[in-house]
Amino acid sequence: MTREEELIRDGWEKQSTYDEPRLSDIVEAYREIGFEIHLEPFIPDDEPGCTECMKISPEKYKTIYTRKQYESKE
Repeated sequence: MTREEELIRDGWEKQSTYDEPRLSDIVEAYREIGFEIHLEPFIPDDEPGCTECMKISPEKYKTIYTRKQYESKE
C-alpha cells in the first residue's frame, strides 16, 4: 500500500502541492473553514502530469491533505 493510499484510508483527501508563501496561506484557509491539515513531502516521481520545474527543488514543496475536524461530544 502506498503512502497516499494509507492517508486516503485514514480519511485524508489530497488537495494540491505548493511552496511558500502560498502554502501557509492555503493551510490557514483550510483551518479557518474547519479542516485538519496534514502535509506530506513532495515526491515528483510519484505525481502525474508535468512536475519538471518542481524537480529542481522538491524539498521546497509540500502536498496538502485535509479532512473534516470532528468535535468531541464531551
